[in-house]
Amino acid sequence: MNPPAILKKAALSALTGMAFIVGTSDLAAAPDPHPSKPARPNFVFFITDDISPDDLGPYGNTRVSTPNLDDLASEALVFENAYLTISSCSPSRCSIITGRYPHNTGAPELHTTLPEDQLTFVSLLKDSGYHTVLSGKNHMGPAERLGFVESSGSGPSGSEKWVKHLKERPADRPFFMWFASHDAHYSFQINDLAPVYDPSEVEVPPMLADGPLTREALAGYFHEVSRTDYYAGRILEELEGQGIRSQTYFIYCSDNGRPFPRCKTYLYDSGIRTPLIIAGPFVRAGRTSSIVSSIDFPATILDLAGIDKPESIQGVSFREVLGNHQAVTRTVAFAERNWHVFQNHARAVRTGDWLYIWNAWPERHNLCGESSNYKYGWVRELWEAAGEGRLTPAQALLTVAPQPEEMLFHVRQDPYQFFNLAGDPAFAAELTRLRNLLSQWVDETGDSVPVSPTPDRQPIHENRHFPDFKRGEFAGASRNATTVNHPGPVMVTP
Repeated sequence: MNPPAILKKAALSALTGMAFIVGTSDLAAAPDPHPSKPARPNFVFFITDDISPDDLGPYGNTRVSTPNLDDLASEALVFENAYLTISSCSPSRCSIITGRYPHNTGAPELHTTLPEDQLTFVSLLKDSGYHTVLSGKNHMGPAERLGFVESSGSGPSGSEKWVKHLKERPADRPFFMWFASHDAHYSFQINDLAPVYDPSEVEVPPMLADGPLTREALAGYFHEVSRTDYYAGRILEELEGQGIRSQTYFIYCSDNGRPFPRCKTYLYDSGIRTPLIIAGPFVRAGRTSSIVSSIDFPATILDLAGIDKPESIQGVSFREVLGNHQAVTRTVAFAERNWHVFQNHARAVRTGDWLYIWNAWPERHNLCGESSNYKYGWVRELWEAAGEGRLTPAQALLTVAPQPEEMLFHVRQDPYQFFNLAGDPAFAAELTRLRNLLSQWVDETGDSVPVSPTPDRQPIHENRHFPDFKRGEFAGASRNATTVNHPGPVMVTP
C-alpha cells in the first residue's frame, strides 16, 4: 500500500501548523451560549462499552442502524475530535470520573480499583444536592464510595433499569444519572431490541482481516451498537414524557474503541477517539472540530451545574464550545497505554492534524487480549492472514516484534494511521515538537516508566493465566503521581 499523494513531502509542507485557525467574524457572530442557564440542570451520562465513533450514524456510518442518535444529532452538538486518556475499560472510567490522567488516579491498569483518596466529580454533585445514580457497568469500585446514592445492575445490556430510575427519582431534586451499558463488549448477546445483521453484508473496518469469523463477530458487535441506540431512544422518550428534556443534558460517549485488533487499548484514533454527542439547555446544534479530552467531562459538568472545579481535576471545561462551535478550550490531548492483559507502556499526543505515539518497550509485541487471544476468531484470522502475507504492513504490524519506538501520523489525510511519517526527514521538526510536548507532559504530570512493571498475564494466543501472575509497579508510582494535580500542556501553538 502506497501513501496517498497528499501525504508526499511537498504537499504536506504547506499543511503543518494550520489547525485551529479561528475566524474573528465567526466568533463575533456566535450567539451567547448561555443567556439564562437554569440553576440546576439534570444530567444523563450515557457511557457505552467498546464503541468507536465510526460505527454510528452521526459519524457517517450508513450501515449500522442508529435512528435515535441520528435524530438526536439534529438538536445536539457532535464532537469530531473528542479523545480518551486511555483505551482500556476500567482505567478509562476511573480517569473520567476523577477528571485525571490514568497514572494520576492510582488505577492506571485494567481491573484496578480507584483508590479511596481520589475525589470524584459525582461526589461533588451529591454533596451539592444532586440525586446520583449508577446503573449498569461499574468497573471502578464501590458505587457509594464513588458518590452514587443509588446503583443497580442488569443484563445483557446493563440498560434495563434506566427508565425505572428516571421514573422513581426524587421529584424535588436535580439528578445525575451515570448510565453505563455493557454494550458493545464481547461476548455479544442478541435479543429483539435491535437489528440482527447479516455477516455477509457487514463492512469490515480496514485494520481487520476480512474473514467469516471476523464478519460474524462484527455482526454481533453492530447489533449491540444499535441496542445502545434503542436505549438512548427510551431515555429521551422518558425525559420528554416527564417534561424535563429541555432541562437535562444528555451526553453519549464511550470508554474505549471497538473490541477488535488495533482498536481497543491502542493509541490510534480507532482506540482513543470517542463518540461524544451532547444535547441540553443552550446547546447549539451542529458539529465541532475543537479537541476535547475525557478528563474535561467532569470540569464541564460541574461548570454547567454551577459547582467550582476542585484542584484535583486536571481537565478544563469546554462549556463555551457548546454554544460557540469555533471556540477552543484545549489544543492538545494526551493519552496513555498501560497494562491490559499484556505489558505495555506507550503515550500519545494529539494536536492539530497530528498524532504522535511513543513506545517505551519497542522490543515487545504490541498486544492486548482482543488482539492476541485465539479464543477470539477474529484474532486467529488476522494472525493467520498476516502469516500468509495477505495483509498490508499496517494491518500486520501488531503481529511482529520489534515495534516502532516512535510513530507520527497526519490524521486528516491518514484517518486510520497506516502511514508512519516518523522516519521522514521532511517532518523532523514536527516530530521534535511533539516529542518535546510529550516530555513536558510526562514531567508536569508525574508520569514514569515502571522499573518492575506488571508482566503479561497469559501467553500469546492462549486462553490461560500464568499461575504466578502478580501486579507490578504502576506508571507514575515512583514519582507519587497520585498527588500531582498539574494538568500538563492544554493550549499550545500548532
